[in-house]
Amino acid sequence: MIGRIGSRGIAELLGSWHSGRATSGGLHQAVRQLVLDGRLPPGTRLPAEREFADALGVSRTLVVRALDLLRDEGFAASRQGSGSWVRLPGDRAHTDPGGWPPSTPDLINLAQATLPAPPEFTAALDRARCRIPAELGGHGYQALGLPELRERIAEHHTRRGLPTNPRQVLVTNGAQHAFALVLRTLVSPGERVLVEHPTYPNPLQAIRGAGAEAVAVPMLAEGWDLDLMSATLQQTTPKLAYLIPDFQNPTGIQMTAQDRERLVAMLRRTRTTAVVDETLVELDLTGRTPPPPVAAFGDDRVITIGSAGKAFWGGMRLGWVRAPEDLVQRLLLERAVMDLGSPVLEQLVLAELLADPEPALRRRREEVTGMRDSMIAELAEQVPGWRFRVPDGGLSLWCDLGTPVSSRFAIAAEEHGLRLVPGSRFAVHGHLERYLRIPYALPVEQHREVVRRLAAAAGRFDGMPDPGPLEVPIS
Repeated sequence: MIGRIGSRGIAELLGSWHSGRATSGGLHQAVRQLVLDGRLPPGTRLPAEREFADALGVSRTLVVRALDLLRDEGFAASRQGSGSWVRLPGDRAHTDPGGWPPSTPDLINLAQATLPAPPEFTAALDRARCRIPAELGGHGYQALGLPELRERIAEHHTRRGLPTNPRQVLVTNGAQHAFALVLRTLVSPGERVLVEHPTYPNPLQAIRGAGAEAVAVPMLAEGWDLDLMSATLQQTTPKLAYLIPDFQNPTGIQMTAQDRERLVAMLRRTRTTAVVDETLVELDLTGRTPPPPVAAFGDDRVITIGSAGKAFWGGMRLGWVRAPEDLVQRLLLERAVMDLGSPVLEQLVLAELLADPEPALRRRREEVTGMRDSMIAELAEQVPGWRFRVPDGGLSLWCDLGTPVSSRFAIAAEEHGLRLVPGSRFAVHGHLERYLRIPYALPVEQHREVVRRLAAAAGRFDGMPDPGPLEVPIS
């Protein structure tokens, strides 16, 4: 299960869903369109019927009838005691609450761009296990994070050109937790948060969940439109900006050093604080000397969040915030409302991995480069009409399908055993239907099968670029 959308959140997504008299059919069509657009992803738990009705100002009977229609068409499922949740027609994975399923021969999961743990993880775990007895005599609560891990994270930033002391680091349960904590501390309901367009969907959900408004600045084909961003900062006066300068998700573009310096100057002029997401910073596939971290150009205007999830392993669920010391203390106070710290064993494992991270990260980059190049070769052979920019780093391609069918394509791909996320999930207001994110973070031996299934799904749509003949029919 992805998560629960509150009554306020779904009311905002629905907006003006009827003109004149509200009907169950109109509500059914409006929710159905949100699902097809990817703005209500499969697995999202819907509000309780009475809560749903109160938020929309309609009768509970109307909501019940609309949900019946959605269930009849396969766009919702329900179970007594568990409520109702979003699904897609023919989607066996979300007939009952649960998470995204793993890839199998019958279903290849391209909804997540994630990697398995590297070989070095096991050795780090063994070393951490030997050290855990020394921690068992204490209380185990480390709201700031283990001192040793904070030192290692600080050293990691310093090596990259951003001098950092451990007092500037707060360990979190992943980068998403870090961003949610910053939002809770700095942004009030009704305030604005500037984001790139397209951008990573989970922070958009966090912004909506905080009652804030996302303000989108479109990306250019080769990077950031800083002129438009500057104008947007001045005109909308956002409280915060959420940016991914290192291998922007989903486009894979990296911001230049010159643009980073200019960005921070703009932030200073408008007194805007930026949250810079460095989740993918270690997956640099360019071979070039990387630009300095954005915070190196303006420590006072940049909060950096990082994660072990992409570089090492998502199952560790560890991330961090790097910020001025006074803000770290504010975050610490706010954290007590959400949780009391991160697991000790995982922190010991990450501290071991960061003791000498470069050999593991170098092998990781080589591995991912091979995955990227393999997927590009298969796409060029089997769906040559799809266009994309070769990403500078990260774990996915941002493909232009040539026609606005992304949400319908994702549904068709399910019939061919592929789970995809449509382009609209990466949009602030549900557009980007020409685009599809294709992760290449799968074993190379699966790539040919993945693209064969993509080509088979593409054959369902008139007007799409000709994918060429399939070598093997898809059953």
